[in-house]
Amino acid sequence: MRYDVIVVGAGIVGTSIAWHLQKNNAQVLLLDKKLPGEETSYGNAGIITREAVNTKPFPRSVKEIFSVLPNNRTDIRYRWSAIYGFQRPLFQYWLHSSPKNVEVIDKEWATLIEHCTNEHEPLIKAAGAEALVSKISWIELHRHSIAFEKAISKAVKAAEQGVEYQVLSLVALQALELNLNVTDYIGGIHWKNSWQIKNPSRLVKAYAKSFAAMAGEIKQLTVTDIMQMAEGWQVVCGDDTYVCQHVVIAAGPWSAELIKPLGYNIPMFPMRGYHQHFKITPKNALSHSLFDVDEGFVMGAMEQGIRVTTGAEMANLDAPKKFDQLEAVLTHARKLVPLEDAVEAESWCGTRPCMPDMKPVIGPASKHDNLWFAFGHAHQGLTLGPVTGRLIEEMIHNKPLLIDAKPFSSHRFTASF
Repeated sequence: MRYDVIVVGAGIVGTSIAWHLQKNNAQVLLLDKKLPGEETSYGNAGIITREAVNTKPFPRSVKEIFSVLPNNRTDIRYRWSAIYGFQRPLFQYWLHSSPKNVEVIDKEWATLIEHCTNEHEPLIKAAGAEALVSKISWIELHRHSIAFEKAISKAVKAAEQGVEYQVLSLVALQALELNLNVTDYIGGIHWKNSWQIKNPSRLVKAYAKSFAAMAGEIKQLTVTDIMQMAEGWQVVCGDDTYVCQHVVIAAGPWSAELIKPLGYNIPMFPMRGYHQHFKITPKNALSHSLFDVDEGFVMGAMEQGIRVTTGAEMANLDAPKKFDQLEAVLTHARKLVPLEDAVEAESWCGTRPCMPDMKPVIGPASKHDNLWFAFGHAHQGLTLGPVTGRLIEEMIHNKPLLIDAKPFSSHRFTASF
């Protein structure tokens, strides 16, 4: 069978793209080595972050850089093999993180974020997934007054872009979360128009089921080759070959390797994360997800239990798991609420696809017709999957775009990399 579009990657981004295309009269095949929502989209904090109008720049101050070097922080860790292997994109990350550059990048980035909840809404309704979504916001916790004051100043500016927030005293914080031990904190920020997802993997599966109900096809196969032919594109999966007019690469951290044989050297670098679930009890039940800014971890109630996620670890995709960062995080998390019985025997580990200019790649390839890229969303794949899906559908069908997508084009790497 010949398809209009083959989407490679069945995480939240790829599934959202496939859904939008199928809904708009394309015949779509969604391919992945795993079932939808079983890889990177499985493990995250489960928050659609409407407040995330600012990117995460590379540390610029000498003090902050030196604080990372001992490699014992809970929010960021690294392996020397990854630092060496990705030194070029990391240097570019540092260059892009100058205050002047970040100011421009944040404005571009915010054009995506502002649509995140609105673009999830139609998929949630079509998938009948309302029970997985809690529109009750989340809470950012602060330990130090200077950082807290800076965060409040950012919140004031974010409000100009439609972000709703409330500064919380310890009394107000305790009133929202009765089980919380607030001894180590001075206050928080309540982000009021962000959403919590009770099971991100199940949300992706619900979107995929909705896609399949519109006669979209899903196949669990490993893509081994992608070739442009006179009649269109061929996507090879071992002994099976599929033909289509358009190919969309939305394979998260595996995307860069998939397109290298086609002549693309996109400077993506991986950032790993871990999480662990703990049984929910009357003593640790939470109403909101919580982000400890200073220690860099998130915890919140999921269907599987209280999920505790680490900050980032810079490690190669195939590097063995290393749980010391998670163990350090759990030391702090257990001070917030009692965490006793772990649900899984071993914690989850996955990788985020990051770009040196902190923006995803969304749009046409620079060297081939009808080849499209949609990856590099870093920690915001869950947030930006549906808006990315809409943009790719609009591009493929030559429609007016929801936003100016030029800042996210892969063409931006042609001259500098």
